[in-house]
Amino acid sequence: MLRNIPMRLQTLTLFLSLALAAAMPASASELMAKYVEGTHYQKIPTPVPTESSASGQVEVTEVFSYGCIHCYNFDPMIEAWHKEQDNIAFRRMPAVFNQSWAVLAQAFYTAEALGVSERVHTPLFRAIHDKPINISDPELMGRLFNTEAGVSPEAFRSAFESFGVRGKVQQAQGQGRAFQLRAVPSIVVDGKYLIDSSMVAGGNAEMLEVTEFLVARTLSQQASKAPAAAGASQ
Repeated sequence: MLRNIPMRLQTLTLFLSLALAAAMPASASELMAKYVEGTHYQKIPTPVPTESSASGQVEVTEVFSYGCIHCYNFDPMIEAWHKEQDNIAFRRMPAVFNQSWAVLAQAFYTAEALGVSERVHTPLFRAIHDKPINISDPELMGRLFNTEAGVSPEAFRSAFESFGVRGKVQQAQGQGRAFQLRAVPSIVVDGKYLIDSSMVAGGNAEMLEVTEFLVARTLSQQASKAPAAAGASQ
């Protein structure tokens, strides 16, 4: 196509074309190439149903343990991140890899049951990693709930030992198996995709970047399915 154009103009045309390409935003294929299934995230073989599937948001689950120092370090970052996201439904789920972590998961769901999660979440981390205090001891855990949230020993013990809290711990253990968890902290997007720190070279910051990529992809897929579903109902 450039045969009848002087060499100088050919060079200028090529230069402008390259400059224009460099200035354009990354294409969808380039973004897809940046984060690769099997390298930066894993697809969960059997997707786990989410509560937000019909809400127009994408569920993002942080899987953690109070006993994990990496989770403690990650906590302020993901706390700030999820508060800036309008298109996700964020939740935390404790990992249950052993009996001591099951007790810590029991603490998490006890706080939920008593409505004091915001008041004891960070103090539970600090008690283990900064003090340290053996909060695997229910009596010491009860004291922390009393000091930080004003929960009486009787109310704490009733919730901690309740059937509902123990049932949620078992449910979390089952979901962890379904997610095929290998490490914490991990992030699960839409019950379909798993990201953990071993999959990303950029640490916690890149975990959140991959999460944003998967959220955007999920929303795009939902949007593309909506017209088809609307057409089928007519």
